[in-house]
Amino acid sequence: MDQNTNEAIKASWLSIIGNALLAIAKFITGVFGNSYALIADAIESTTDVFSSFLVLLGLKYSSRPPDKNHPYGHGKAEPLMTFAVVGFLVVSATVIAYESIVHIRTPHKVPEPYTLIVLAVIIIIKEYFYRKVSKKGNETNSTSLKADAWHHRSDAITSLMAFIGISIALFMGKGYETADDWAALFASGFILYNAYLILRPALGEVMDEHMYDDMIAEIREISGGVPGVLDTEKCYVRKTGMTYHVDLHITVNAEISVKKGHDIAHNVKNELLAHFPEIFDVLIHVEPDDFY
Repeated sequence: MDQNTNEAIKASWLSIIGNALLAIAKFITGVFGNSYALIADAIESTTDVFSSFLVLLGLKYSSRPPDKNHPYGHGKAEPLMTFAVVGFLVVSATVIAYESIVHIRTPHKVPEPYTLIVLAVIIIIKEYFYRKVSKKGNETNSTSLKADAWHHRSDAITSLMAFIGISIALFMGKGYETADDWAALFASGFILYNAYLILRPALGEVMDEHMYDDMIAEIREISGGVPGVLDTEKCYVRKTGMTYHVDLHITVNAEISVKKGHDIAHNVKNELLAHFPEIFDVLIHVEPDDFY
């Protein structure tokens, strides 16, 4: 297991343990503090625990080396797990929205003032988790870890909405008891929107969508600087887990031997692998310069 995978797994454990502890704190405070917004927040954190666990499983499975049945490795398991994370987000948002509407229509007490203190602490912790996991997601190039980071950010925003709603209910007084329920309802819409933002890149990864223009430009520049390479033609990049596979066509002098062309191709591959640690493999096709 490489360094990136180890770092991603550590970040996943941080998410699992953190979400579990915060879910318990939110639920207890919400029940005794008369705040459904906090209970809704606890529901969202509970689903985060399960989704983070799926991310952990996906990271471990996707790090397996290629085998006879999976010559390109097992990296596609990672974006597939991202789909599961999105599913949990959609389910939690739906539950929160439904329960918020029920509570809006049901008279209840104003939340206790101390719930604001709990929410303020939760917001700070969740934003820290977001920044920590997001940083690891960018460093390791993990789609599912980035999705998990957005879970923390959406949780922080849900808590912020609850904070605003409870503040309105407390300071505005009678007639505003449902303000925190409206806040939870608004937060559910935001969670759904974030679910789409998380789903989009993962879907592109599974479909091998063209999304890596900057990397392709750099690959062409480096390849063109290798002695014997006259030009580069087709260049395709696809992401598999936390690594990339590259298909590249290079143009060489038509008069050189097959062995010489083969050596040039190997030199190009070695240069690219040395420059891009995140590239797992490069497949190079050699074209003679008088082919067209």
